[in-house]
Amino acid sequence: MKEDVGILAARVVTGGLLAGHGAQKLFGVFEGPGRKGTAGMMESMGLRPGEHWGLMAGMAEFTGGTLTALGFLNPLGPIGVMSAMAMATGTVHWGKPVWVTKGGAELPLSNAAIALALAVLGPGRFSLDRALRLRVPGWLVGGALVSAGEMVAAGLFGRPAPGQTAAA
Repeated sequence: MKEDVGILAARVVTGGLLAGHGAQKLFGVFEGPGRKGTAGMMESMGLRPGEHWGLMAGMAEFTGGTLTALGFLNPLGPIGVMSAMAMATGTVHWGKPVWVTKGGAELPLSNAAIALALAVLGPGRFSLDRALRLRVPGWLVGGALVSAGEMVAAGLFGRPAPGQTAAA
């Protein structure tokens, strides 16, 4: 019972905040940049086309966070969160000291670790998966992991090296 309360707290806080962060990118709520502003940010990091990468980032955060918070279709939500946090670490925060006060990856690394723990532990007793008696098939989890890994690799390794400009 105590473990389920702990899992619930981790799911709701981490998933809820990530869903809100994705909503900033997708819908411009919570003083976020919206799709256009996010696309510009992605372009400035060499992720082209910016509209595509902005949509992918926003969807991974919003959908991954929402699924995680609800404990629904676990571990698909945490996989989305981990992929978004891997991209954030490798783009926005890479090469900086780890602490968030220095622009580092402290927060995305913490979010990714919590998502990994939730993926491994499961959504707990107080979840939609438990209430609806759902279990995501292994083949779908494997496919989600491969797809997420491919997208992260394409984003991180398909960008120009620091100091180079991307072809327009």
